[in-house]
Amino acid sequence: MHGSERLDGADELDVMRKVAAGDAAAYRTLVDAHLPRIVRFSERFLGSSAEAEDVAQETFLRLWTAASGYEPSARPLTWLYRIAHNLCIDRFRKRKPETQVDENQEGGDRPSGLMMRKQTSEQVQKALAELPERQRAALTLVHYEGLPGIEAAQVLEISVEALESLLSRARRTLRESLKTLAPDRGKESP
Repeated sequence: MHGSERLDGADELDVMRKVAAGDAAAYRTLVDAHLPRIVRFSERFLGSSAEAEDVAQETFLRLWTAASGYEPSARPLTWLYRIAHNLCIDRFRKRKPETQVDENQEGGDRPSGLMMRKQTSEQVQKALAELPERQRAALTLVHYEGLPGIEAAQVLEISVEALESLLSRARRTLRESLKTLAPDRGKESP
């Protein structure tokens, strides 16, 4: 199995049982299937690719060492997101306030369209990083990672209703933070 292939629920549970029994090939299958998603989630949450890689490595180390304790009340991917989420929160809380957004400055001249997109992306990332951690996690899981609400709620260990409330507050806060990106449509009516 390659990283681009997806495991379905039954296959994933079977592979997880094999990992719990110490099967290194099954472990590699889960890593190949889910590592990109865990790295992407962690990077969006933390704003740092280096930290995201560290979190992903620790997440999969915990998978290997704790697989025997896995309870199939949630998909293995959901369980991995929960581990990564907890690790991200730990790292985020240890940071100093002024280091909470990683500014990946790249030099060089670029066409203006690319620069504007990069600036917009940086502003969105900064606004996302300024959200309270539970709102940021909810938004990242649902909108960036594409998890269904019920799975995102499982990762965060909250009800679906609480998830919807977090998402609503996060969207409202982001809209307010990012309203300078879009022209004020109300004032310039033709």
